Amino acid sequence: MDKVKASPADTVRDIRAGASIAVAGFGVAHRFPSSLIVALREQGTSGPTVYCNGLGQPGTPTAHLLAENKQIARLVTCFSARPGIVSEAERQIRAGTLELELVPQGTLMERMRAGGAGIPAFYTPAGVGTAIAGGKDVRYFDGRPFVLERAITTDFAFVRAHRADARGNLQLRGGSRNFNVSFAKAAAVTIAEVDEIVPVGGIPPEEVDLPGVFVSRVVRSTVQLDVQNLPMRPSRSAGSAREYGGKPGLTRAEMARRTAALLPDGATVNLGAGLPTLVSDFVGDRPVTLHSENGMLNYGPIIRDDSFDPDVHDAGGYFVGLRPGASFFDSVTSFEIARSGRLDAVVLGAYQVSARGDLANWTLPTMTGGGIGGAMDLAVGAKKVIALLEHTGSAGQAKLVERCEFELTAPACVDAVVTDLALLSRTRGGFRLDEVARGFTAEEVRVLTAMPLTVADDVRIMQDRW
Repeated sequence: MDKVKASPADTVRDIRAGASIAVAGFGVAHRFPSSLIVALREQGTSGPTVYCNGLGQPGTPTAHLLAENKQIARLVTCFSARPGIVSEAERQIRAGTLELELVPQGTLMERMRAGGAGIPAFYTPAGVGTAIAGGKDVRYFDGRPFVLERAITTDFAFVRAHRADARGNLQLRGGSRNFNVSFAKAAAVTIAEVDEIVPVGGIPPEEVDLPGVFVSRVVRSTVQLDVQNLPMRPSRSAGSAREYGGKPGLTRAEMARRTAALLPDGATVNLGAGLPTLVSDFVGDRPVTLHSENGMLNYGPIIRDDSFDPDVHDAGGYFVGLRPGASFFDSVTSFEIARSGRLDAVVLGAYQVSARGDLANWTLPTMTGGGIGGAMDLAVGAKKVIALLEHTGSAGQAKLVERCEFELTAPACVDAVVTDLALLSRTRGGFRLDEVARGFTAEEVRVLTAMPLTVADDVRIMQDRW
């Protein structure tokens, strides 16, 4: 059967109002099926339910085009809002014209995987003790709580691949596997946009990443993002430092460097989006294996020139290098690694950390929805959780607090905190101040901290510990 179609418009012609569509793509701009999205926008199909990790960067050929054209009726996603940006989708959610369901990234992948496998529901530890678990069945297995989640199937899936043949066999490339496999399996009709179409047999069997039985239509890509200028998540310079009482704390790079030194040799470690991505610059040649939830193991530092590979990037969307022995896989496998206890540590950014180790890092009161991403799965699955954040907010508000005011990512999960002023460890009695930045005293740090602290007998200097 020849599944190749003449144009993106031909592939989406039968998508009617109210259809459900899973749209692949990672972060703000990586490997979205842009040609299919543009074709659906031009067709004007109204009222679909869109399932995605995130809609992508406004103003680019990502799924956000559909929101900007006011075509989406319901959005099921891991990212509905990002700090500092009020998108068209967020405005519609606030106005009540776009229905929103927020889902942890690993849960979304597993719901799709289950739908494709004919499994109606499953229990997961992600979301326990948070707003995500509200109204859902919670059961205990071996003394641990789990949340019931329903499988997802969709009418259509838009996926992006490197190569395809006429039978629909797909070859994916690098870290761009992410959501494509699970989304394709959950859909009644999967449409694959590809860079190249080869004759049947042109993809060696061992290089087929998704068999054609899961793919209904194939079309050559006609709309490309500008890879050289992919939008990156806004971030201050790694060399910048916040001042406290006229004295600078650690720079963002120094915070990352101190965190890297906490990672033991032989560890497998996930680095979350935002500030934690900088930690990869300081692992060096140590035997520490970095894991990224978009589907990579054993990557290296951020690449800041034009030598990058567009399909090799970390969870924050930054292009990175690969170390010998690196491997790629899809996001289902990535979250199997995360939830199964195979991560020795995870480094996550945070808006707040409470005295009992609660983590809040996915939404602020100024945001509509938020960005859960993979943090809920990572926080409950890793053996150690390290929170990496500036000690106070830009207006001086405390981030280390008695109780979190913001929605929780996971309760009582944080084991250590690294800030630009201090290193704290959680003990049975609460957090203990172990180190301070050079030029600061333990008392100065305590004044800027809104949670109770004990102080180590021998408080050390952070800059002396890397």
